[in-house]
Amino acid sequence: METATAAEGGRTLSTKQVKAFGTQAAAAPLNPLHIQRRRPTAHDVEIEILYCGVCHSDLHTARNEWHGTVYPCVPGHEIVGKIVSVGEHVTKFKTGDLAAVGCMVDSCRECDYCKEGLEQYCENGNTLTYNSPDKYMEGHTFGGYSESVVVNENYVLRIPENLDLAATAPLLCAGITTYSPLKHWNAGAGQKVGIVGIGGLGHMGVKLAKAMGAEVIVYTTSPSKVEDAKRLGADDVVLSKDADQMQRYAGKLHFVLDCVSANHNINDYLAQLRVDGTLALVGAPEHPLPVAAFSLIPFRRSFAGSTIGSIGETQEMLDFCGKHNIVADIEMINIQQINEAYERLLKGDVKYRFVIDMASLKK
Repeated sequence: METATAAEGGRTLSTKQVKAFGTQAAAAPLNPLHIQRRRPTAHDVEIEILYCGVCHSDLHTARNEWHGTVYPCVPGHEIVGKIVSVGEHVTKFKTGDLAAVGCMVDSCRECDYCKEGLEQYCENGNTLTYNSPDKYMEGHTFGGYSESVVVNENYVLRIPENLDLAATAPLLCAGITTYSPLKHWNAGAGQKVGIVGIGGLGHMGVKLAKAMGAEVIVYTTSPSKVEDAKRLGADDVVLSKDADQMQRYAGKLHFVLDCVSANHNINDYLAQLRVDGTLALVGAPEHPLPVAAFSLIPFRRSFAGSTIGSIGETQEMLDFCGKHNIVADIEMINIQQINEAYERLLKGDVKYRFVIDMASLKK
């Protein structure tokens, strides 16, 4: 490994070169490359990455579909690994511990939201695991499609010992993205909860809502997913293209978690809510979704959104999954298959999350 120096607050910072997989342009495939990682400072841990989940956000960012991607881009924010070194003042972890990193690796720590333990809503902008300005080194952050990552201990998570490591990786994004709104809107016993879409997010939403004690109704456009939705824990499945089936729970649900990133008629799902019900959108459609005023007004319904959770809530989610033995349904791939995986992801051809065996990066 080569070493170099980078500026941090007027002092030098020791770095090293590591292998990674990334892209140099929006239209270019992902290929092997080398990146610089800082060596651990006083409160950092260095994690050897064992597994990294593949999120649709990775594809969006690599291809600059959300605009603002900085190249070279190394995606990956569902990271599971083993700590191989720690800074001199680290107290939460030790060498040899299993650890995880999700969608953010830092925040300002000073704004109202950070002080309230809501650093995912940091007013000054949290530092995302990839494609964010790097607070320590010049340039931007690189994600988990790499040999290792160095993260401040306060943004690192513990993994319950009973969970399969590879299948835990998607919990760091898909898990917390669905857990946070379900928890916030009190999904649980006595509640009818709708999950719209069965993919990387939706399949986690079903498992989590069911474990929370809710009655879970899945909405899908795919007849082929009916039995699988029930296997995941759904109490009932509604084919959303069937107008008669869509009447079955009209006006009856307490909460709807919408996990669909494609354009769809949001009013059809708002109509499933009872008085004072809430629909929370966690999918990210490319174009705005028209909302009819009378989908909301007569029933005091709410249309909301939600992002990931805080570090504290993400740890809570991992502990909850440990207690209930919940992990993602995954298909393991080697890093050399990532471009093929992206094409399959676009077609929805995965049940339900790709996870990269990062040992393949050494080949």
